[in-house]
Amino acid sequence: MPSDARTVVETYFDAWKQNDFPRMRALLDDELDFAGPIDRFDNADAYQRAIQGLSQMKTDIVVHKVFVDGSDVLTWYDLHTRIAAPAPVAEWSHVEGAKITTVRVVFDARPFAGAQPPNQPPGESAKSGAR
Repeated sequence: MPSDARTVVETYFDAWKQNDFPRMRALLDDELDFAGPIDRFDNADAYQRAIQGLSQMKTDIVVHKVFVDGSDVLTWYDLHTRIAAPAPVAEWSHVEGAKITTVRVVFDARPFAGAQPPNQPPGESAKSGAR
């Protein structure tokens, strides 16, 4: 397992690109705190399910720049999907003990507003308290 913040996050993105969800999950702290313009999660399993749903629409992830400040990594990338033009995304990840503990994502969510992950009815809250 990678241990420095940059390598942890780069391995996470590589796993996501390849839809290698077991490898991706191994890099997430169980109590991952995620917030973005569409969803909010307080545990890694709920976040992982959402990423798997999104990955059914994802066609590519093109990383343009990675900025590192100690345990914090900011990744600037384009998310390519079947439903919208490539979306520029800024994703901040915080790493502790070789695990991603916090993720904050910023992007224009308007092109994705009508899309729902499989098995999630419109308007259902994505937040899950199960740990």
